Amino acid sequence: MSTKQNNNEEEVDLGSLFLIIGKGFSNFFNFIGNIFKGFFHLIISILLFLRTNIIKIVTATLLGLILGVFLEIKKADTYEAELFLEPNFKSTRQLYNNVNYYNDLVEQKDTASLQKIFNLDKNVAASLKEFEIEPLNIDRDIINAYNNLILSVDTLTIKSYEYQDFEASFTDYDYRVHKVTVRAEKNDVFDKLEDVIISSVHNNYFKRLKKLTNENLNRTDSLYRQNLIQVDSLRKVYMEVMVAEAKKLTTGTSIDLGGQNKTTKELELFETNRKINADLEDISTQKSIKYEIINVLSSFQPKGTEIKGATENYAFLFSFLGAGLMVVFLLIRQLNGYLSNYKK
Repeated sequence: MSTKQNNNEEEVDLGSLFLIIGKGFSNFFNFIGNIFKGFFHLIISILLFLRTNIIKIVTATLLGLILGVFLEIKKADTYEAELFLEPNFKSTRQLYNNVNYYNDLVEQKDTASLQKIFNLDKNVAASLKEFEIEPLNIDRDIINAYNNLILSVDTLTIKSYEYQDFEASFTDYDYRVHKVTVRAEKNDVFDKLEDVIISSVHNNYFKRLKKLTNENLNRTDSLYRQNLIQVDSLRKVYMEVMVAEAKKLTTGTSIDLGGQNKTTKELELFETNRKINADLEDISTQKSIKYEIINVLSSFQPKGTEIKGATENYAFLFSFLGAGLMVVFLLIRQLNGYLSNYKK
């Protein structure tokens, strides 16, 4: 009797479990179905809205297009040119400040100051429309900077400073190469701006830092070259000793510098020579990089490039704006009608 009762209870429990599972699947599929129904309803509502108001939207688009074409015809052509720079001695912030200052003068329409700074005619200075500077965001710059940090600090310090933290603290000023973009209504003004932009960073501090850095590099280069001559002399002496040893092998007499193995000494001298040459190559690279406060990687083009594209075209922008404003107006009116009916 007890066994039958237990079986009945198990059957009831299993039945309840399957019922719960069935309801769970049913609710899940109903949820998915409601999502598709809602999406379908949204599409139909949009289509119905467009069908009802298509004439109004098209009319607003055409009015915007007409206004945009009129403004586009009257608008003067705009040109741009780019200058790629590599600042040294942490002069990047000063470069950004100067370029942003020039852009502020343009926004304030301070033609007189621009004319004086760049030594331009009044009409040419008035044609300047924008100065912009931004870094070339290259991930390799962040990796190289982190590697240099690792080499310059002790192991315990770097363990507490993860790469993600270093990357988060990496600013626009820390990138190696920066792009200066100038826009103007005249296409032959750009090559007159380059020298002024670069020389504006040449203050006494950076000039002094450049001088000291190059003096140190020249001194180190001279020292390494003297060391290289000494190593070559030692190799020459060692080779002469080797020849002398070979001649005296028959007599049982041998000469050994320092009592070390001959092959080991030759390899050590060769390795020292190789390291010195590698260091000299690195110094030459540093001298070429640090020779100027700001290195010009790519100058302004003599003639600027005309700015084109849909986002710069008033006809496209105003037609899109007209259609958008009409849609917003119709939606607000529809919402107002719904709210009025809701009160009733």
